[in-house]
Amino acid sequence: MIPSSLPYFLGCPSWSESAWREYLYPADAKTTDFLGLYSQVFNAVEGNTTFYARPASATVQRWAQIMPEHFRFTAKFPGDISHGGDLREQLSAAQGFIELLRPLGQRVAPYWLQLPASFGPSRLAELVGFLDEVGVPVAVEVRHADFFAKGEEERLLNRLLMERGVERICLDPRALFSCTSREASVLHAQAKKPKVPPRPAAFTARPQVRFIGHPELAANEPFLRPWLDKVAAWIEEGRTPYVFLHTADNRLAAALAQRFHQGLMERLPGLAALPELERAPLAEQLGLL
Repeated sequence: MIPSSLPYFLGCPSWSESAWREYLYPADAKTTDFLGLYSQVFNAVEGNTTFYARPASATVQRWAQIMPEHFRFTAKFPGDISHGGDLREQLSAAQGFIELLRPLGQRVAPYWLQLPASFGPSRLAELVGFLDEVGVPVAVEVRHADFFAKGEEERLLNRLLMERGVERICLDPRALFSCTSREASVLHAQAKKPKVPPRPAAFTARPQVRFIGHPELAANEPFLRPWLDKVAAWIEEGRTPYVFLHTADNRLAAALAQRFHQGLMERLPGLAALPELERAPLAEQLGLL
């Protein structure tokens, strides 16, 4: 069974985590099987990899053959577009990227524009020019401190996005930064992710949430609880939220996403459970049979 009837989109930063053989994928699953297996459980994925490199056209064609029609791939514009200078001068490159992903059709909705911390209020004209010309659904993530100060600059940003039907992506890294572990993966994630306060915006029918979790699943509970309430409320309002769950090294990202859905089932009676993949008995996985 494929989760096509869920009232929201749920996923992780990628589908290609080999460690998920420990609890999600069959132990003998090949990496080439991962996308097909992932899309049997989750109905969306954060297109993190496209920020770093454009996929080959043959790869996109293969994704189009595997991804169900209802699936959503929130592809990030490559970093050379979002971080490459005046956004208005990147429109041609953006159109080239959109053309590359055209085989995926409506499954790429929205595209994500993740802006650097250096992109501040003085550059909002660039953002407006880009959004008005790019021609596809876009959601925007900002990281400049002025856009989190609850001042005129933040109000202006929000107003410009709302007027264009563009969602403001909400990044919530609080659970990650609550972790005091000295593990390399945690320190790397804490150094890489911006320490910004969450802004649970719903400017459109499709709010976008990125939750960066604590590596210990149970430690996420106090941070997840408000999001469970918020997402349940959005669904009851008739919105279709997108929710993506991360952990520092993403080994337990899928487990965190499953945990989120379980919590949402408690708040929304009748919400279907996520499908479970067939897996060999534990003893067989451990080579004891």
